[in-house]
Amino acid sequence: MNAPFSPLGAGARTMVRLADLRDPDERAAIERFVAGHPGGTPFHRPAWLEAVAHGTGNSALALIGERGGDIAAYLPLHEIRSPIFGAVLASSGFGVGGGLLEGQGADPEAMFAALEELASRRSCPSVELRGGTVPDQRDGWTRRTDSHCGFVIALAADDDAQLKAIPRKQRAEVRKGLANDFTIDVGSGPADREAHHAVYAESVRNLGTPVFPRALFDAVLDRFGEDADVLTVRDQGRPVASVLSLYHRGAVMPYWGGGVWDARRLRANDRMYFELMRHARARGCTHFDFGRSKTGSGAYHFKRNWGFEPEPLAYASWTAPGAKPRDADPTSAKHALQIAVWQRLPLGLANRLGPWISRGLG
Repeated sequence: MNAPFSPLGAGARTMVRLADLRDPDERAAIERFVAGHPGGTPFHRPAWLEAVAHGTGNSALALIGERGGDIAAYLPLHEIRSPIFGAVLASSGFGVGGGLLEGQGADPEAMFAALEELASRRSCPSVELRGGTVPDQRDGWTRRTDSHCGFVIALAADDDAQLKAIPRKQRAEVRKGLANDFTIDVGSGPADREAHHAVYAESVRNLGTPVFPRALFDAVLDRFGEDADVLTVRDQGRPVASVLSLYHRGAVMPYWGGGVWDARRLRANDRMYFELMRHARARGCTHFDFGRSKTGSGAYHFKRNWGFEPEPLAYASWTAPGAKPRDADPTSAKHALQIAVWQRLPLGLANRLGPWISRGLG
């Protein structure tokens, strides 16, 4: 499976091949490349590839462009298959980032050609790239910069400065949350994981989307070690808001978070994110990465209310000749009825059906 593709262009000295992710030395070389690349994200790391593969059953792959025996380009991938949404090669699966990382001497066009060939070999009619270098003008590719935005700010020096950095209206909501007698727990043990999954499952059911497999959360926490944890807000011992966060290059990224119905009334989500800023600062973090949101969505406006400025993200997708574009967008009109029905499902039933559906979303 790690045989090389065709040479990268006439006279080029670079070869594209599939990485052997089972080889510890190969994984270590990739980790070094990602760590040293300015565009590297948690979703490029072999730890993410392995966690998603273990937690969802979707195969992990990676394309490497080599020049003189060194990695010159790297593209992490998950092969995601669903009877509902079809098959796709995603970079990276279940991530908000990923995409092609170019180093010295890289040939991006050859990497994209190899990616298309790989998709054809594996009968995947779709490819999705989330960030990184994206094709500019290639047949079958669509490039977008208007669908999603990222949100990152520098953390303030202390709690008072952090509060003052939040716009007045949202700052008032945070103060209400701070006034409540909550218990804040941070960790990655069994109790933290149980609380997080229970809260997150209820939160996404209320939004009309299926919950990811519990095994995915566990696998990310296991493989990221000190680079991931769970922060939970409890009201009289009951978890009301919880978030699983990733840490990368001095930034905290609240990734899978949510709250129960009472969370809004209690301002538990507002308290949760402020406590995460406080916790991240204590860890030595300098930035708060609020992740991506669909442009114009409720989450997009929520983050702007906190004082975050949206930065458009460049995404790209490829569709094989003659195939229909993949549509797994939960905000798509095509899925409006399913979402409305899902919101009314009993939580127990939604939790049983959700992982089977969501592992094919990617």
